[in-house]
Amino acid sequence: MHVIQVNNDGKSPYDLFVAEAPRPETPAGHVLIRVSHAGVNRPDILQRIGAYPPPVGASPILGLEVSGTIESLNLSDEEARLLGWTLGDKVCALTNGGGYAEFVSVDARHLLPIPKGLTMAEAATLPEVSLTVYANMIEGGGLKAGETVLIHGGNSGIGSMAIQMAKGFGAKVITTVRGADKCARVAAFGADLVIDAGAGDFVEAVKAYGGADVVIDIVGGDYTDRNLICLKPKGRMVQVGVGAGAKVALDLFRVMQKQLTLTGSTLRPRSADEKARLSHAVRDQVWPLIDAGQIKTVVEKAFSLDKAGEAHAWLEAGQHVGKVVLKIGG
Repeated sequence: MHVIQVNNDGKSPYDLFVAEAPRPETPAGHVLIRVSHAGVNRPDILQRIGAYPPPVGASPILGLEVSGTIESLNLSDEEARLLGWTLGDKVCALTNGGGYAEFVSVDARHLLPIPKGLTMAEAATLPEVSLTVYANMIEGGGLKAGETVLIHGGNSGIGSMAIQMAKGFGAKVITTVRGADKCARVAAFGADLVIDAGAGDFVEAVKAYGGADVVIDIVGGDYTDRNLICLKPKGRMVQVGVGAGAKVALDLFRVMQKQLTLTGSTLRPRSADEKARLSHAVRDQVWPLIDAGQIKTVVEKAFSLDKAGEAHAWLEAGQHVGKVVLKIGG
């Protein structure tokens, strides 16, 4: 089968190239998916450059989410009965690596149905980002209806999903982007206030709005202490990414005085059981919002598998609004 491999040190997106590899084995409890599309995400870039190595036992091939068709199953009768998947089902899935390939083996508990009316390209953008946002914003951040959340990078895959999920759960949303053109496009996701962070500091605008109960941050760096200023008493800051740096300085007195909670997480290192739990929760609580049209997928651009390097370059340029995918199969 065709897969994407990394040449040299991976520092350039064009170090990605198409290679041949055997189909992956399908262990007990897994299904083999013939991949239609694969989502392209920031963790893929980090893995390519050596900053986010795969966990022990995971596929070294890039790609954390796919859509496709079930090619084969290795399930017990009880697993097949409980999960309900059959040969030929069209699915999307969270993978533990291996998505940039014609076939990928996936824990059957991590499969999700294709939401109503979505294309395979659109469905491939959902699993990794929806589980990440749900785990961090709804569970980790404890966002509730009527509260206000500040979401940085509203144009990103994480940001666009977080805005819509927060609105679907009844929260108010403030988001930051860079550039007036992005402000207009991101406003369409339903944010109550869109701030152009490239035109000035976001802190005063957030404070004027009344502050935030939760902050979802993919930036880190010097955003960190400013996020604490934006939080209301007993607010929660959730770190989902560190695009501007993981080493930060912050005012701990502010944390103490305002009784703030600082947390964060990544998805890939979680256990298979934990990912299964999250997949079930997302299917139960988020998929109905997608089926109802309250959460819309945004595929900014689709690239063929042999253009994976161009896909990474496009994502690294930061001009996208929504998600980038690779078209691999039919």
